[in-house]
Formats: sequence, structure tokens, C-alpha cells
Amino acid sequence: MSFVSELEPRSLWLHFDEILKIPRGSKNEQAIRDYVIGVAKRHNLAYRQDRAGNLVVVKPGQPEATSDLVVLQCHLDMVNEKDNDHPHDFLKDPIIPVRENGYLTAKGTTLGADNGIGIATCLAIIEDKSLTHPSLELLFTVDEETGLTGASQLDVDFLEGTRLINLDSEEENSIYIGCAGGSGVDLTLPISRTPVKENKQAFLVEVKGLRGGHSGVDIHLQRANAIKLLARLLYTSFKEHPFDLLALLGGNMHNAIPREATATIVLEREHASPFRHLVEGTFEKIREEYETADPDMSLAVSSCEKDAEGVAEESKLKILYLLNALPHGVIAMSQEIQGLVETSANLATAELLDDQFRIHVSTRSSRQSALEALQEHIEVIGKSAGAQVAWIEGYPGWTPDLESPLLEIAQKVHQEILGVEPNVKAIHAGLECGIIKEKYPRMDMISIGPQIEFPHSPRERVEIESVSRFHRFLGALLEALVPKNAAQVALHHKNNG
Repeated sequence: MSFVSELEPRSLWLHFDEILKIPRGSKNEQAIRDYVIGVAKRHNLAYRQDRAGNLVVVKPGQPEATSDLVVLQCHLDMVNEKDNDHPHDFLKDPIIPVRENGYLTAKGTTLGADNGIGIATCLAIIEDKSLTHPSLELLFTVDEETGLTGASQLDVDFLEGTRLINLDSEEENSIYIGCAGGSGVDLTLPISRTPVKENKQAFLVEVKGLRGGHSGVDIHLQRANAIKLLARLLYTSFKEHPFDLLALLGGNMHNAIPREATATIVLEREHASPFRHLVEGTFEKIREEYETADPDMSLAVSSCEKDAEGVAEESKLKILYLLNALPHGVIAMSQEIQGLVETSANLATAELLDDQFRIHVSTRSSRQSALEALQEHIEVIGKSAGAQVAWIEGYPGWTPDLESPLLEIAQKVHQEILGVEPNVKAIHAGLECGIIKEKYPRMDMISIGPQIEFPHSPRERVEIESVSRFHRFLGALLEALVPKNAAQVALHHKNNG
């Protein structure tokens, strides 16, 4: 065990310490699911699993709760992101925790507090025999990070609960009651290749050190996109020093802002020094633009071995035009909710293969019409370059319900337990609540969580003390959801139809 197991509340952090040892990238959740089942078996609790791999553990109410079931929901998978120079194998290596200035983070990788803290919280509740709570269905979904596919495959009869508390929010003192819907667009550009002349010089151009982050949570921070920066550098330099393009790669997750991107180019030897000078000079100007939002970005231009074939001239120009034309960042802000991003795009991945160039742009919006308009905009750009375009099936948004009885109770409990009036908010990121609400339209739901910052990047961190406060708030909220007398039971059933 690491120092994490010594943190408070011990029951929660002991489980999180174990979770750090378990590989659980998206679509690789078997080991963490087995761990949860093991905890359920030790406490003689019933559990069930659906065909998608989603898991429900049922814990009877304590001491004699007569209210309807309450669902506590989290997801089992995490985003596997690491620094390129960090030797970590997400299929077998444990996450190495680091404590810094009151936060828990990880060495060179994502921490997995998203949504490992939710998992650990549910397991601590399973083991807590002193907690007063209604009967619970603890729902552990799979494959949330690659498109919320686990939640989308839930059967409409898999849950019996009428109220749901999602544990996947990442801002303390906030109660979320809505989220954006999301989708994406794949672009595939056919390319041809041509032999590279022997007397040319090859360079590896690397953009790295960017902060990246969650493409929903952090998109408004105006951090740089490594793919877009690389495309800008290449296009600017190409106009003065034409080159052959051999390779290009950037990004690896649809919901993470790309932190690193690389390209291999070849040009006449007499252009080598002026090319490097121009690229480095252009990058310094870009660095000034992002001095506040992304101060640690860096550029490396180094000589390298060259392949026998490069991208043909027409294909190369299409790649450069396409990458520079595609949108990235905030497209529109909400006119109804101040400070909320309404619509955004994330140019998430780009990969040059032998005979094609592939790009994925993830899109989000709280307005379906705006989401479709953005996808059409991307489609037009792609087709103009000759790319094949495919829209990716998305997930629905979650419409806020300010009249929610669960919200009203949660607001009162938060004020009483933590002494702070919570912010009631919607989020630009996707939450499984939207999908679950579509399947269970009468379910009352909210989303809460501790303070988690920079998810989906190696800078991910969770404020340690916020976890303790979140744990206390949730425990008190569950106790408040136990009707104290028959009149309260009747009122609860009236409010829930």
C-alpha cells in the first residue's frame, strides 16, 4: 500500500489505493469489475451484470428505510493519458500517486480520480454499516470515456431506483443538473505517395509540453491544441521552404485536447537551416499568444532518418489545408446561462497512414440544432478537401430540472453540512445522466463530486480535503433521503408520480 491508504476518510482512500493498481482503461474493465464484485461478495450483497458489462450492487436500507431505491452511479473506466517520455504500460503498470500541495496527482500519467473517486466512494458506502441510508442500487458503468457506451446499452428494466446521484462531477460545492450532448465527425482523406530524393534532409518536428485537458471541462480555458499548432507551423514554413511530408501524428483520445503532435518532413539541404529558423521563430510568436493559458509548450526540431516515400504534392496540400481549416475550441457561449459553453469542437486526433489521412473532431453542444450545424460545417470542410466524412453516433444532453425534489433536498443538506450554498449548474462535458434520463424519463437525478482538476491529462489532480467534504455531504444526503414517517413516504411517492 502507498501513503494514499493513510488519508481520511480511510475507508474511501483504502479502496482508491487499491484501484490505482488495477488497469482500467476503457474497454478493459474486467479487473476493476471483479474487484467491485469481490467487495460485494464479502458483504453478502446481491449483484447483477448486464450484457454490456455494467454492474449493479444492491445494498438494503439502513436501518429500516421504506423509501424507493436510490441509485448511486459512477463509471469503472479511466482515460489512459501519459507523457510520451514516461515509460508506463497502462495494461499492467500501477498508477504512481504523488502528493503535492494538498492535491493527489500521478507521476507522468492520468490519476484516474475521474471516476476512481466515485468507485471508491461507492465501495466505502457498501462497507459502512453505521450509515443511515435508503435502499441503494450502486451502478458501475463501463466504457464511459469513449462515448458513454456502457450507459447507452443499459436495459430499461436494469434499474428499479427512482432517484439517481451521479458521482462523476468534478467541481466542489456544485450540484449539476444538466449537461451538453456530444458526437463527432471522422474524416478520411485518401492519399498517394511518391519517392523521396536521396539528397534531401529529414527533420522531426515535435510540438509538446501542452497542458491539454478534458475537451468538455477545459475547452473554455483556451489552451493550445498541439495538432493545430503543428499544422500552423508546417503551413507557414511550407510557403517559403517547400518540403515533402513523410509522417504526421497527434492526439490519442476523442475527449482530450491534444498535448503533443509530431511530423516528419524532408526538404532540400540548402533550405534546412532557413526552415528551422523560420519554424522556431514562428513558434516563439505562438508561445507569446498562449503565454498565460499554456506556458510550458515547447518545440523540438531534430534531424532524423527519412523513409523512401513521402506524400504526393496534391495530397500534402490537402492535408495542410484541411488541418488549418478545421475548427477547434469554443464555437458559441450559452445565451441563457452565463459562463457556460454552448457549442465547441475538439480536433482530437490526426494520423497519417500509408494510403490515407485520418482525423477525428469531437463536437459538443447543449443545442441539438447547433451540434448538427457544427458537424455540417466540418463535413463541408472535409468534402471540400476530398475527404470521406462520417458522423459518429452521439449521446443526448441532459435538460436541467430546477423543480427537482432531489435537488431541493441536496441544496438544503449541503448548506447544513458544509455551511456553503451550492452552485446549481450545467456542464459542457457529457454525463451519463443524459443517457440514463432518456431510458428512465421519470428518474430524478443530480450529479456531484469533489474538486478534480485537469482530467484526461497527466496533470490530473484531486484536492484531498475536498474528498472528505464530498464524502460527508453524500452521507448526510443519503440519510436525508430516508423518510422519517409515513407522511414523508406519502409525499415522496406523490412527488415521484
